[in-house]
Amino acid sequence: MIMRIKQISVSGLFGIFDHTIPLNMDDRITVIHGPNGFGKTAMLRILNGFFNSRYSELRTIPFSKFCVKFDNSSYIEIIKNTDYSETIENNIVFNFSQPNLDILIFSLEQIKVRPDTVDFPLSVLDNCIPGLDRIGPKTWLYNPTEELLSLEEVLERFNNLLPLNLKSQEEPDWLGKLKSNIHVRLIESQRLLNFVPNRRSKSDNRISSMLSTVSAYSYELAKLMQDKFKEYGTISQSLDRTFPMRVVKQQSSPDLTEEELRNQLNELEETRSRLIEVGLLDQDEDSEFQIQPQDIDESTKNALSVYVEDVEKKLNVFTEIATKINLLKIIINNKFSYKEIDFSKEKGFIFTTLSNSSLSDSKTLSPTDLSSGEQHELVLLYELLFKVQPNSLVLIDEPELSLHVGWQVQFLKDLQEITKLADLDILLATHSPDIIQDRWDLTVELKGPGK
Repeated sequence: MIMRIKQISVSGLFGIFDHTIPLNMDDRITVIHGPNGFGKTAMLRILNGFFNSRYSELRTIPFSKFCVKFDNSSYIEIIKNTDYSETIENNIVFNFSQPNLDILIFSLEQIKVRPDTVDFPLSVLDNCIPGLDRIGPKTWLYNPTEELLSLEEVLERFNNLLPLNLKSQEEPDWLGKLKSNIHVRLIESQRLLNFVPNRRSKSDNRISSMLSTVSAYSYELAKLMQDKFKEYGTISQSLDRTFPMRVVKQQSSPDLTEEELRNQLNELEETRSRLIEVGLLDQDEDSEFQIQPQDIDESTKNALSVYVEDVEKKLNVFTEIATKINLLKIIINNKFSYKEIDFSKEKGFIFTTLSNSSLSDSKTLSPTDLSSGEQHELVLLYELLFKVQPNSLVLIDEPELSLHVGWQVQFLKDLQEITKLADLDILLATHSPDIIQDRWDLTVELKGPGK
């Protein structure tokens, strides 16, 4: 059963702050605001660190207790022992409380690994883990988050990328089940570089393993569109093969009037046009749409009713992705000045410049030709629409980054459209009143000690 988070709270954050944040369960958008340094980003990182097993986040951010309450009256406490002396093995404990049941407890062990016990050269870490730079004998800089990581933290966080199977601490079933019921995704403020492993050659400079996120997402969307088109083709072949048999089996004309059939055919034509507009169908993909509404008579009713059902099944393959692409297109084209976004199965995003003088002056742009603000907006919208599974809690850190005031003003309204379509809860951290506008009812202010 999918649970929802209804409140998060922290005690002793940075040794100073105690915060409680109730989430807006009906509006599904909660905005944390407050001065810099009060812990907005830290709270998002702790929440994301727990549910996505990035436990180094829990170890590096100073706090004493973090509590997550769910909509079924259960809650999880992350209790941190601030005494880091070597005599204390377990400095983080998870307590899971459910109504009328015993408390479930799990102690998180500190990974202890000595360099002389690792059976590969430590220099391999730089090649295996994109964005990681070794800056000391036992210290690495992780560029995407600008974190300094110890060897233990590197091995814990990037275990799946390493050339060894470092046995992680086995977690209890109840903890795995809890995490599987709560989907959390963090969209960080630094989101324009997508770090991908370089598989070509060890001699390649590692800068080649850094791909702009807009380029990566453009390729990814093209692949999603191609996969849907293949699915469409498979269903079409199956239905076309059995079409004559199903027409013959339909003994009598269905209880449909000619006007109803005409309306259905017109609706299918409109759907096909919308799919062409968002790049999911080609312009010449209309060989099966040649029957005109005026051709309907009693003798063709049987065949047309089966035909209409078949085409609906074929086009339904595209319903979800087409709706998301269309919303992305509307939002982007309303915001980007003198640029227009289109889509294709081959390239994903296609941008063209808009000229007031003539269409011949328009120019095709690469996604990387967009300004940093435009790239931030495109990446954020794409992640919300295409990268996050339904019923997730999405954490957004500083969405105002690189967005001019006009876009910030529109941001919450765009977010409301996306949450309805993608079925998401949003928790965002900002210090921009332009983001909030008149929706202070959605906000929770972080205050200083004793306030």
